[in-house]
Amino acid sequence: MARRRAAKAAANSAPAAPAVVHVEPESAEGRTRRERLNNWFKSRGWKVQPFQREVWAAWAAGKSGLLHAPTGSGKTLAVWGAALLAATLPKKKPAKDAPRLKILWITPLRALAADTEQNLRAPLDALGLQWTIGTRTGDSGTKQRDLARKGLVDALITTPESLALLLTYADTQPVLAGLEGIVVDEWHELLGNKRGVLLELCLARVKKIAPKLRIWGISATLGNLDEARDALIPDGSDAVLVRGTSPQKLALETLVPDNVVRFPWAGHLGMKQLPAVLARIYAANSTLLFTNVRSAAELWHQALSSVWLEDPSTLALHHGSLDRGLRREVEDGLRAGRLRCVIATSSLDLGVDFAAVDQVIQLGSPKSIARLLQRAGRSGHRPGERSRLINVPTHALELIEFAAARDALNAGRIEARHPLRLSLDVLAQHLVTLALGGGFEADDALAEIRTTHAFRDITPLQWQAVLDFIVRGGEALQHYPDYRRVEIADDGRYLLADRRVALRHRLSVGTIASDGSLRVKYMKGGDLGSIEEQFVGRMKPGDRFLFAGRALELVTLKDMTAYVRIAKGKGDAIVPRWQGSRMPLSTELAHGVQALIAGEHDAADDLAAVLPLLDLQARISHRPARDEFLVEVVKRRDGQHVFLYPFAGRQVHEGLAAMLAARLGKATANSFSFAINDYGLVLSPAKRIVVDEPLLRSILSADDLVDGIRAGLNLSELARRRFRDIARVAGLLPPSLPGRTPRSMRQLQASSGLLFDVLTQHDPGHLLLDQAFREVLDAELDIVHLRTTLDAIASRRLVLLQPDTLSPLSFPLWAEGFRGALSTEDWRTRVERAAAELEAKYG
Repeated sequence: MARRRAAKAAANSAPAAPAVVHVEPESAEGRTRRERLNNWFKSRGWKVQPFQREVWAAWAAGKSGLLHAPTGSGKTLAVWGAALLAATLPKKKPAKDAPRLKILWITPLRALAADTEQNLRAPLDALGLQWTIGTRTGDSGTKQRDLARKGLVDALITTPESLALLLTYADTQPVLAGLEGIVVDEWHELLGNKRGVLLELCLARVKKIAPKLRIWGISATLGNLDEARDALIPDGSDAVLVRGTSPQKLALETLVPDNVVRFPWAGHLGMKQLPAVLARIYAANSTLLFTNVRSAAELWHQALSSVWLEDPSTLALHHGSLDRGLRREVEDGLRAGRLRCVIATSSLDLGVDFAAVDQVIQLGSPKSIARLLQRAGRSGHRPGERSRLINVPTHALELIEFAAARDALNAGRIEARHPLRLSLDVLAQHLVTLALGGGFEADDALAEIRTTHAFRDITPLQWQAVLDFIVRGGEALQHYPDYRRVEIADDGRYLLADRRVALRHRLSVGTIASDGSLRVKYMKGGDLGSIEEQFVGRMKPGDRFLFAGRALELVTLKDMTAYVRIAKGKGDAIVPRWQGSRMPLSTELAHGVQALIAGEHDAADDLAAVLPLLDLQARISHRPARDEFLVEVVKRRDGQHVFLYPFAGRQVHEGLAAMLAARLGKATANSFSFAINDYGLVLSPAKRIVVDEPLLRSILSADDLVDGIRAGLNLSELARRRFRDIARVAGLLPPSLPGRTPRSMRQLQASSGLLFDVLTQHDPGHLLLDQAFREVLDAELDIVHLRTTLDAIASRRLVLLQPDTLSPLSFPLWAEGFRGALSTEDWRTRVERAAAELEAKYG
């Protein structure tokens, strides 16, 4: 089996045959530049890779494309080298104030801009190019913004949002007309979300301004490469797909705890692994320790600080809620090799080049193969070097998830990220941008946006609804001046001339949803970052909390800012909780977990440690094969519990559990509570019911699926919450003007709730209402995957059992079921006692 897996992995990871491209004869200047670039590679001890030469040739031939290559293999130099080799130089020195912008480099994170700029500058002198590289992000100063807008740089590093902002100015069109190429770095991070949709629309506009430019995407972790290329370059029938070198050599190890309990529950192994984790950190020169959520990063930084024997300045914390200055200090410390360990979240997942990092430690399951691979690539970040990753499970079942991820990596499998379609809120924002940036004609704009993957199927009715929305707000809002933003001129052009509306639009450009955050500052100055309003709102002056690796005391709340000071003395400090931070298990990884539980595995050391748990599962209940669907009905003193195991991830299980509870309640005149995890769900009836195969088959039917979900969940309430972000993106919730106090999350929710009610009552067919309900079904409940799951269950053999007690698979679901009814301490005590009793029973 291992030999077959190795052969399959080799086949999947082998580079594709080079694309055949026609290249015009190279000029003398081109030959000189190529020779200089080759010599620069040699001076660094590098060898030009075949995939880099392939990209260079494709760019020289005027082609666009997508490069997919592992982290640290030289992706940036492949595309940047192509741009430098093919760049046209003016025959005479241009005027000082003449635009000279040739390359736009799009980065998904503004935090990456400084590192990207350093990498792009590196080969310029060797090639004899006196290029100026600028940055234009939300962090840029006035001078940088002015240079970018006037095109007084040769290459500009920017974000999708900053590019959209540039398009709001009519005078940037001549600046963009000379573009030769656009590079979209880390395309996988934009694909599948609204930032990617916004970028698609911006690229269509820039492509119209500069028709001959090339568009190239760079990605390291994607499973659907053809679709990813087509989303980025939808009109590029000759666009190429270049696959880079085989993935870096990866040393993957799982830190197996000494005592693997057979009745696991979420998080119980976390801090028990602290001594072993500390030993691994001390054994290396530098370590990145990744957690999945910011609260865990704060806790582990505190725990490591309490036992850290070296200089405290060599241990650091990095996550997205910290102030940019604090994050930059950490990044600089990593580059300089001053830090032994950094505890981080996904804020350090992406392309910042930290060649000094020796190893990566992943705390808890990464929940996806792509995320594990991305994080592993943060170590040994040089071509040909070996990445080292240590997995640290926080409960026993995560040993199975790590083993499944390892098998998937060996087989070359990775998750797909599918692009969004018909996000009409983003389209509305973009059309206002076009109206502000010089205006547009409806027919021309429709033809332009239909060149994008996201809107190629837009209907005339949808198009007219978006136009009506930006002009008068729609049927219900037409009498309110604030919602009339765009005017139709006498010649039919759509224009935005109101300076106040223009300012508000520019302040709200982008699709990143606000989480209702407050700034955290010291009383005497110094910014620490941001924290969610909902968390701080429950605190009173004098309360202590952990943030930015410090124990802080809240002094006062004022003007959307939490003023704090360092907490003195010892005392409990609560850890902030950020909303939406729980990651669901990916479909690809869930399938792998199910296969391992079914017994399709090799005797790997990390999996051997969990075999007693799986053996006990078979002894008490059953280990379901992949063509089986297991249902356990357990009677306990606290009631009856029905456990089902689709192995589809918590996102699908949430909608499924609500639907099943509603269908059961209708069939048996009963009420049900439920709980979910990534492996399954539990339904707990108020009154005991008789569970048999006909009942289960009926409630697990995919027929009338939307109606079933509607009966189980309050879709209107879910849509109301979703509507707030949609309304903000579409421009219904404009930001406060400069100098005025920003509106709080409570005020935004109240405003969006009022709008939702008005539209529901007076304009129920409004495009944004329809989108809110679509996004609930598609994004939050993943109805496509839910239907696929139900179809798969229908084809499997149903295994219905009534074990005498909880099994290893049902125990964590049972524990999750009453988490909200008890305090954290009481819940932990009760779960530990129940686990100990079951361990003793089956000792």
